Amino acid sequence: MADTPVFEALLTPHRSLGRGGFAILMSITAALCLAHGAVFLAAGAWPIFAFFGLDILLLYGAFWLNYRSGRAREHVSVSRTNLSIRKIAPSGRMAEHRFNPFWARFAVARHDEIGITRMQVKGEGRATDVGSFLNPDDRESFARAFAGALAKVRGR
Repeated sequence: MADTPVFEALLTPHRSLGRGGFAILMSITAALCLAHGAVFLAAGAWPIFAFFGLDILLLYGAFWLNYRSGRAREHVSVSRTNLSIRKIAPSGRMAEHRFNPFWARFAVARHDEIGITRMQVKGEGRATDVGSFLNPDDRESFARAFAGALAKVRGR
């Protein structure tokens, strides 16, 4: 009963363009680059045609890196005996940070205009950031829920 989680959250970075939208964007971009490149190719400026191909490759590479970084995850769990933060990097490498929920402190750094800029769990001489990839609204929501869970576990 003591190890039953009071709070669990899976934090993931937001990606505004899905796979289908990406395919449409790349198709339109490739068609436009091919059309413009054909004009330059017909005019005898064949090196320009190669630069349009380079543009497509660079755009694809940028989105590939963006989607790869979107595979990052953080699993946060709070029970009466354990506070666990499991971070999974885009590469799949996992790091787990465990704290005693009675000794752990949740520190939130705020900026007047932006809102929450940093969330950190500290305790027992260690510290780890939480939700660094979240947008400002999600940080506010998570901070409220997480602080409430810690207060509930501590009996406040």
